[in-house]
Amino acid sequence: QVQLVESGGGLVQAGGSLRLSCAASGRDFTTYAMGWFRQAPGKEREFVTAISWTPGNTYYADSVKGRFTISKDKAKNTVYLQMNNLKPEDTAVYYCAADVHGGTWPKYGSWSQYDYWGQGTQVAVSS
Repeated sequence: QVQLVESGGGLVQAGGSLRLSCAASGRDFTTYAMGWFRQAPGKEREFVTAISWTPGNTYYADSVKGRFTISKDKAKNTVYLQMNNLKPEDTAVYYCAADVHGGTWPKYGSWSQYDYWGQGTQVAVSS
């Protein structure tokens, strides 16, 4: 069993920044990739970004390219999401997810690729 704990959400004005963290813990697992998805009220969960654990390739949704950056700390089994120039349309619950069985892009863009999910953290951007 793998537990994912997210932190760092909050309320910010448009143009501001937030940094989300997601720490994975458990026994006897190998992380192949981690991703971030988000879900706004009344909308489906959508892919935001993902990073492969080795060699660290990154993937982004077009809507966040150039504004969001995903990074990882392998020693801490933690992934980060730096969000800059936030817009009201970024408002959503953000979920991190872990792939522990192995996969490749473009499968990382699908929620079904991931085996474990965090509880979600709210990000609200005011105009």
